Amino acid sequence: MRIKRKIYTKILDHLSHQEITLIVGSRQAGKTTIIRQLQTQLEEQGKKTLFFNLDIESDFSILETQEKLLFAIKNQVGESKAYIFIDEFQRKVNGGKFLKGLYDMGLPYKFIITGSGSIELKEQVHESLAGRKRIFEVGTLTFEEYLDYQTNYEFENKQEVFAKIYPERAYLYLLNYMTFGGYPQLTLVNGIEEKRQLLQEIYNSYLVKDIAALLKIEKTNAFQKLIENLSILDGKLLNISQLSNRVGIASQTLEKYLWYLEKTYIISIIRPFSGNPLKEINKSYTCYFNDMGLKNFISANFNEPSKRVDLGFDFQNYAFLELKNTLRDKEPVSINFWRTKDDAEVDFVIKKGKKIIGVECKFSDFVAPKYTRSLRSFVNKYKPESIFIINKSLKNESSIDNTKASFLPYYEIGKIAESI
Repeated sequence: MRIKRKIYTKILDHLSHQEITLIVGSRQAGKTTIIRQLQTQLEEQGKKTLFFNLDIESDFSILETQEKLLFAIKNQVGESKAYIFIDEFQRKVNGGKFLKGLYDMGLPYKFIITGSGSIELKEQVHESLAGRKRIFEVGTLTFEEYLDYQTNYEFENKQEVFAKIYPERAYLYLLNYMTFGGYPQLTLVNGIEEKRQLLQEIYNSYLVKDIAALLKIEKTNAFQKLIENLSILDGKLLNISQLSNRVGIASQTLEKYLWYLEKTYIISIIRPFSGNPLKEINKSYTCYFNDMGLKNFISANFNEPSKRVDLGFDFQNYAFLELKNTLRDKEPVSINFWRTKDDAEVDFVIKKGKKIIGVECKFSDFVAPKYTRSLRSFVNKYKPESIFIINKSLKNESSIDNTKASFLPYYEIGKIAESI
């Protein structure tokens, strides 16, 4: 049984547009699987397709020039409408200009391109293909995609129903997802050691194929030490000076490495929300890993949930990933955190235009609504339209002053996006 991806239909719909379809994301997130499924579906409809992979030497040779590529295409599918898939396109030097030239020829071919977290590819594409492409970012599985697969799609798109009927099973799936993450390959295997080996391969591939090439270095020890420290500090406030001393990297270099980690889809950096620079922290930030399994592998933390001391931060990371995914179509929208010098804090502040929403994450079973001093302070200061407290089980609506306060169980985070 294959894993269904929510983004698949969006990419499929875009195939009717002449724009280049560009699919980017981290290694092993499922990009190749998606385009192979697209190719199969198109061929079943009687449409012509071709598939090239720049990891294959003969295909790499064909894409040396536009002339060689077009010669190969015309010889195999003629000069009528066809769909041309090119996988691992980040290996193509000056890829943006290469694609721009093809697009501007007005050819009868639709190009579908994938690239693994390549900074060069994204920068070239943004500059060279303005108005000529649409970018689709493929991450690892969301919790909903993971849950749908684990329940054999009996409750597809109905995770709330499943969680209410089978609360214990749903909770165990949440713990498993928070431990091993959402890489599709890991979802297809059961053994912990096999999962660990797959994560080792993904991690090594990232360091060797992406980072060593991007940073033009052979030894990635300092970079690797930084990632290890970030995996422990996940969701916590980062002190750049302290982190610099701990890993032995100059602050300026460390900032550059963090930028690379974000651009290659390993982490997301969250910046502070500030309305009063004198009393609020506005120069530090936090980071979350875009896959929790990779984070736990790097920190060597695959302990049983009962033995873990960081489940609260894991739950916070889970909530961030869900927010990021569900708010993707609501852009422009920002996700920040709020913290004062007196240590009052709110995990996430969502802002769209003048609209502000506060989100707190509590890995607890609430019996009745309970608000922290920090949350009350945030409400009193900013008068947000609404606040949400994500927790394990309680669903409740009340208010603080004139601000609507909603307690939502973890499987209803999507309702926050609906309020934007």
